[in-house]
Amino acid sequence: MATVSTLQLDPQSIARLEGLELRARHIVEGFLSGQHRSHHRGQSVEFAEHREYAAGDDLRYVDWKVYGKTDRVYLKQYEAETNLTCYLLLDVSESMQYRGPDSPLSKLEYGQCVAAALAYLVTRQGDSVGLATFDADIQDFVTASSNPAHVEHLIHVMQRAGKSGTSDFASAAAAVTERLRRRSIVILLSDLLGRADSLKNALARLRHSRHETIVLHTLDAAELDFPFERATLFRGLESLPNLMTEPHGVRKAYLEAMRQFLEHAHSACRATQADYELVRTDEPLEAPLRRLLTSRLRRRA
Repeated sequence: MATVSTLQLDPQSIARLEGLELRARHIVEGFLSGQHRSHHRGQSVEFAEHREYAAGDDLRYVDWKVYGKTDRVYLKQYEAETNLTCYLLLDVSESMQYRGPDSPLSKLEYGQCVAAALAYLVTRQGDSVGLATFDADIQDFVTASSNPAHVEHLIHVMQRAGKSGTSDFASAAAAVTERLRRRSIVILLSDLLGRADSLKNALARLRHSRHETIVLHTLDAAELDFPFERATLFRGLESLPNLMTEPHGVRKAYLEAMRQFLEHAHSACRATQADYELVRTDEPLEAPLRRLLTSRLRRRA
């Protein structure tokens, strides 16, 4: 078997590695995450803005040059470098088990790899990461920690997930929100297959609680491209019936339904100010991570 140093980050190569921990470590190898800064004001090292002096303010932060020019007293304020808390919400419902005919990883396996890699990246920069696995309700909830050894526990929890049942985003978001003690970044990894209104309600609940939400919409390439040619038996997941059909007869309608599904998901994110990224299980494993970090840099700018 190829060594970690010679493997690439494409799903085929990652699938050849045994164990989620080894896969995640390979994905983050050489992947650098930059410093982050919060939007909270404090006294740190990077100037943010001026604020007019108020009685009782510390005179050490008065900008005397501005005072000399305007005869008004202003304080210098700075960006505070503060630890963030990140929670990974991993959908482990039955539909996440799907793996297309040419896919080396199921949606759940791909999502586990991305979630584990994110956990490593977060703890490596000294921040805290927690985890919730869910279907119709929360299966497991792990409180956030910045201890690097904590990642191994998260991986163990992800690997023991039940992998069954239907998904209910609104119920899961409500349960998670009740347990979060501070504002957090919540990253949802899911195929978003569920009730039409459930996703928007879930994101609205998180938004109302002032959490920053990112949706990594994880879908198999076959679900997106519908490459089937011969008569095919499609096995229903999450209580849907099996269907034997001729792909040519349904391709156009299916692709239109998929387009509408993607637009609905994107629209729900826009309406609740959540970041949205479509993640294909045939793309390199570092791609979702790179887009995620880029979006955070763009937001700060």
